This record gives sequence, structure tokens and C-alpha cells, in this order.
Amino acid sequence: MTIKTRFAPSPTGYLHVGGARTALFSWLYAKKKGGKFILRIEDTDLERSTQASVDAIFDGMNWLGLTHDEGPFYQTQRFDRYKEIIQQLLDQGDAYHCTCTREELDTLREQQKANKEKPRYNGKCKAANHSEGVIRFKNPVDGEVVINDLVKGDIVVANKELDDLIIARSDGTPTYNLTVVVDDMDMGISHVIRGDDHINNTPRQINILNALGAELPKYAHVPMILGSDGARLSKRHGAVSVMQYRDDGFLPDALLNYLVRLGWSHGDQEVFSIDEMIELFDLDGCNVSASTFNPEKLLWLNHQYIMNDEPEYVAKHLEWHMNNQGLDVANGPALVEVVKAQRERSKTLVEMAAASHYFYQDFESYDEKAAKKNFKAGSDEVLQALLDAFSQTEEWDGEKLHQIVLDTAEAMELKLGKVAQPLRVAISGAGVSPAIDITLSLLGREKTLARMQTAIEFIKEKLDK
Repeated sequence: MTIKTRFAPSPTGYLHVGGARTALFSWLYAKKKGGKFILRIEDTDLERSTQASVDAIFDGMNWLGLTHDEGPFYQTQRFDRYKEIIQQLLDQGDAYHCTCTREELDTLREQQKANKEKPRYNGKCKAANHSEGVIRFKNPVDGEVVINDLVKGDIVVANKELDDLIIARSDGTPTYNLTVVVDDMDMGISHVIRGDDHINNTPRQINILNALGAELPKYAHVPMILGSDGARLSKRHGAVSVMQYRDDGFLPDALLNYLVRLGWSHGDQEVFSIDEMIELFDLDGCNVSASTFNPEKLLWLNHQYIMNDEPEYVAKHLEWHMNNQGLDVANGPALVEVVKAQRERSKTLVEMAAASHYFYQDFESYDEKAAKKNFKAGSDEVLQALLDAFSQTEEWDGEKLHQIVLDTAEAMELKLGKVAQPLRVAISGAGVSPAIDITLSLLGREKTLARMQTAIEFIKEKLDK
């Protein structure tokens, strides 16, 4: 059997973390089994579907690297096929026109509610006028539906508990439960992996598939994601757009790693490469109970990736943030070297970019606290001694520059901090930077010497007041 999974979002908003996790699980399962992953846009809700939402879905999937093998398919381009299936169900006697008035439907509901029955309108509808009203699927009355769920185990639903759901609205447009069945059937979907909020839809969809004589896919309903307060995940818990995580400085692999652990585990392992996820993922490792979203854990994981990923990979994503903060990366050191220098102290790429401004553009002022502490009487003499020594150095080498700092401290009989810290503030504008030899090496001769001269003049002017 060819394994085929699908991600089928509705383009009525951004791609959020719950949808991204569903996409990830489906993608991983297809990759692990050597199958295909399909992207399908379920855009039949014409009033709420927007092109902006479609674009947001594509952006999120591309950023995460969840590439599809087939698609994207759009349901709005398949209306003729849905009409064909609806007519087939009508011809088979598995669907019927329902033109009951609202009052008649309310009466039927009250009668059936009194008898503890689900609403069924078959045989009680005025079917003479087929140009108006909706079309309903004639759900079996007897028997039961057994869902052999790959995550939750067998789920049994009696047919008497299911109503005759609408498969075509009064304007002729098909409904979700009809379109998803036709699409899964036509596209040969072997495994439907989705959130467990769809469990109520599954027995209805199975009955429609049976009526069409289609082979049933295997179902896997993964548990919901909850906020720290136990409520369903929402914006206040961090359920924002996937692209917001990019904007906030997270690496896509870190977010994928975090999402795969929300509802799946492999022993006590926390950090997984993409290849490890593909190799180890399987549906029998999915949790039955809901998972709790923890922003602090995601931040920790992001820091692990920033520190341990290949610097070239991190630099590729850092460049977007540098550009976003108005920095010209051509006007400074190679980003790979900046990543190596800054990764220990940066939990996000936003932090890393913000802490690296001085490598690419001059700063207008010094950090007030750092300047007050380090630009004191005598510090101009220290910087002048360093400036003279640096100016005579032919090779701009970090190790040699660091030795000059050490020699200057010894010659002036000062502790290293009394020399290195004024230098750090002079060239970076702040009291914190990577090791001074690395900072000097990355900044380069021209910028270093110019900033040291500016700092000397600043200190003298300050002392003269």
C-alpha cells in the first residue's frame, strides 16, 4: 500500500501551532514510510476564505520546510466532482432532498428529542420541490461505526446517535463532511492524521465512504494542545501565527522539535534533528492525553539549536533578522563568524541581531551605565595607549590584539578589566560583547581605530566639563 497523508487547512486565518503540529505529524509519517504528503486547501467556506490566509499557510509551511509531494489542491476547483458524488448518492438512495420549513424541522426535533433520538428527516420531508432546500445524507439507522484509531484505540459509535447530516447547502455548495470524504477517496489518502476535535466527524465520514464503496483510510486523532491553565490553546497562551515565531527570532527546526514533542515522545530524548524525527516518529508513540504548551521550554530549545546547529544554518536565518532591523550585512563581518561569537548569549535571533548592530553600523551614543562606569579619569590614556599599539600592528589578528591588551595592562600596572572594559565600551557602545579579541577581530581595523579615537575625544570632553 502506498502511504499518503494530507494536511488540509481551511484558509480562514493564519497557520497556528496546532495546525503546524498536525502538518508535521502527517509529513513525518509519510517521510518515514516512504510515502507522499499532500497539501489541500479546504476553501469551500467562500465567505471566510481569503487569499491572504492561503498565502499565510504557504509561508508557514515553506518556513518550516514541510514541503508537499502533491498539490496544493483547492476544493473550490472541484465543485463539479462534488456535485457528481452528491448526485450518485441521490441516485443510490443514500441521500435525499430536504425542504422542510424551519417550523417543521423544529417540530421534528422536539418530537425526536422527547424520544431521545437524533434528528432524522428522511420520509418526513416535502420532496416535491427539489429546487429549494438542502440535501442530506441518509445515515444508517442500525448498527455501529467502529473507528480503529491508531492513537486512541477502537472508538465505537452507534448509528442511532448520528443524524442525517447536510451534504449540500440550499445554494448547492457542498459541506465539509462531503468534500473531505470525496477528496480523501479521490486522492488515495491512506492515513488521516488530525486533531481529536474531528472525532465526531469521523463516523459520519466513514458512513459516506461506505456508501460510495470506497476503501477506508486509517485514522489517527492526536490530542489537543492546551495552555498552562488547562484551557484550549489560544493567543494568550502563545498560539500565534507560525510566522510570528520567525519574527520573534525562533529557528524553524527548533519550533518543529518543540511541536513534535507536544503529543509524541521517544524515551527521554528532548532534542531531535529532522533526520532523527523522520527515523524515530511513529503513531504508536503519540500520547493519548492532551499536551500543555510551554513557551519557556520552546525558548530553551531554541537556544540549544542556536548554540549547536551548524553556524551556516543559523546565519542563513539570522540574515533575515539583520535585514529586518535595517542592517546591511555586506557592511561588516561574515554572519557565520557573528553567529559563532554571539550564540552562547543569544536565546533568539532577534536578540542576536540586536546585539550585533555595532559590527555593521556606527552607534550614536554609549550605553549610559557602561560609559559612566568605564569612561573615568585615565581611561582616555588607556585607550590612547591601545590605539597607538593597534595602529602599529600590521596583522589584524585577534590573538595578537589580545596580547597587546594584556601587555598594555601590565605596562600601565592596571587590572585587565580596567583596560579591556573601556576598550569594549569604546568599540561596541555597551558593556557587553563577545571576548575582546573576537570583538576586535570581527569589527576590523578601520572601525576599531575610528571608534577608539571618538571615545578618547568623548572622555576628554566629558572630563573638561
